[in-house]
Amino acid sequence: MHVPRAQTVRHASPEGSWELVLGAPDPRLRRYVLDTYIGYHEQAPGPVRRRELPSPKAVLIFDFGPPLRILDSRAPDDPGRAARHEPGFAAGLDDTFSITETPGVMSGLQVYFTPIGARLFFGMPMRLLARRVVGLGDVLGVEGLRLRERLLHTPSWEARFALLDHFILRRIHEARAISDCVTWAWQRILASGGGVEIGALADELGYSQKHLITLFNEDLGLPPKLLARLVRFDRVIQALKTSAGRSWASLALEHGYFDQAHLIRDFRQFTGSPPGEYLRRQLPGMGGTRGD
Repeated sequence: MHVPRAQTVRHASPEGSWELVLGAPDPRLRRYVLDTYIGYHEQAPGPVRRRELPSPKAVLIFDFGPPLRILDSRAPDDPGRAARHEPGFAAGLDDTFSITETPGVMSGLQVYFTPIGARLFFGMPMRLLARRVVGLGDVLGVEGLRLRERLLHTPSWEARFALLDHFILRRIHEARAISDCVTWAWQRILASGGGVEIGALADELGYSQKHLITLFNEDLGLPPKLLARLVRFDRVIQALKTSAGRSWASLALEHGYFDQAHLIRDFRQFTGSPPGEYLRRQLPGMGGTRGD
């Protein structure tokens, strides 16, 4: 039986403090859940806004503390357009940033799913979650709300991660199978770093591009070309975390962009700003902003 181990990472500065608790999912979930479960607690002296970047993954949040506010990126200061999902929420694949806000304190548990894992775990066509944030009870029903209560009152992170393993494995085991061609095409996109030609994928499958797009939109929520762009852009974001001082031109070339201008266009679409402004906005380690 898999026994999750918790690794704790802490940070403290004049901007506030946070603690992350990381746990590796059961190895049987490797194709469905990304990297680690993330438990978190943050304390800041005032409200914190963050731009959450789009990426080739869906997210599930169990909220333990004051709920996050999900702001309308077009009008973040309009309280009438803000949403709260107190027990937690799920967010499907998206192609633009979202803005979240906390009162300065937040606590919870986060799971990232691969597109295939999200389709199986949530048990629905991902077109229903694409570009949306949906409350925990609406997406997982009573059993999701009960799991949140169990997680909240379980004393150790190792036990919490074990509960997640069991819950996710069961739902995926019971899920309706996804089309083999969608799984195969997604794996090709991922392995190529987003560089594979979608027309070539369709030809190898013996499908028209239109049919492949329809399958992706239904099962994963976004068309294959856009998912490939997200894969490529996400790899740039990950490289920025370990490549301080690299030129934008070299990053663009390394990750399959035509040139630096091509990369900057993706930055503007996916983050709402050019690369330099995006980097200046980051808080150490957490990607947050004060007042955005």
